[in-house]
Amino acid sequence: MFSRQADTPTIDAPCVRNCCLDEQDICMGCGRHFTEIQQWHDMSPEQRSELLAVAAQRRDDRPRRI
Repeated sequence: MFSRQADTPTIDAPCVRNCCLDEQDICMGCGRHFTEIQQWHDMSPEQRSELLAVAAQRRDDRPRRI
């Protein structure tokens, strides 16, 4: 998505409204650490993009419940 005013890319937060932190303070819904959630609005688009990849990997690595 691009901002119409500045033509700079924006990346929406990956929040899926399933906020529940595990033992390591990782959100079970989006895969971000609690401090990453707090810092999201101060991150650059590049930092957000990198964090999305890390969060996705965390979700993929999480053991699945049956």
